[in-house]
Amino acid sequence: PGATMARNQEKAQHSLNRYVDGRREELQGPRQNRPFLASMCETLPEAEKWRMEIVREVGKKVSMIQNEGLAEHKIRDLNDQINKLLREKHHWELRIKELGGPDYEKVAPKLDDDTALEVVPGKGGGYRYFGAAKNLPGVKELFIKQPAARPKRTRAQIFKGIDADYYGYRDDDDGVLVDLEAKAEERMKAAAVEDWRSREGSASAEGRQLRPGQQGDEEDAQGEGGYLAHVPLPSEKDIEKAILQKRKQELLARYSLGPE
Repeated sequence: PGATMARNQEKAQHSLNRYVDGRREELQGPRQNRPFLASMCETLPEAEKWRMEIVREVGKKVSMIQNEGLAEHKIRDLNDQINKLLREKHHWELRIKELGGPDYEKVAPKLDDDTALEVVPGKGGGYRYFGAAKNLPGVKELFIKQPAARPKRTRAQIFKGIDADYYGYRDDDDGVLVDLEAKAEERMKAAAVEDWRSREGSASAEGRQLRPGQQGDEEDAQGEGGYLAHVPLPSEKDIEKAILQKRKQELLARYSLGPE
């Protein structure tokens, strides 16, 4: 009995719906299908009506495509349908403008990047991806913006920033370089003195190391308070002989008659 009652209620509701639809058709006339071409519409109110119908359909499908759980083919079909409706809306807006209506391309709100991503620019908005379609495989890569190439500077632009500081003409003005150079000079002086002392010490050590035959002469000379020479010195006779020979050469040169 319960099932029979529910069935009867469904039949009654269906009959009521048909009656309401029939009364609406009587009052408003039969439902009209949207013209295939916008140019087939001749009146401005009718063109406005078809444009609003397309806008409602676009809003409904955009809400549906936000569902991430839809199948991939369903998402792609919805995205294609939305783009097709947008192109159709663009044609109706042009027709409305031709019939003397407002220019919706200027006054209507635009779709921003949060609502859709445009990948193929063109008239009427190009091709866009909405909602879950923006995360489809192969779609994300389309919106990765490549870094812009840095423009090459000309020679004039390069030399525009070159001044006296570039060549180091004013490096001493702040006084920092003077202090650094003074410290470096002190370090170099200390290193040079240390090197000289080490070389002098090595030379003195080598001078004290004599051959075996000279050790006794050194001890005698040091005991007498004399100086020990490490090179052979001329004797007094050799010096007198050298002086006499030099005087002879001077006399010969003075009284020489020259060549005959």
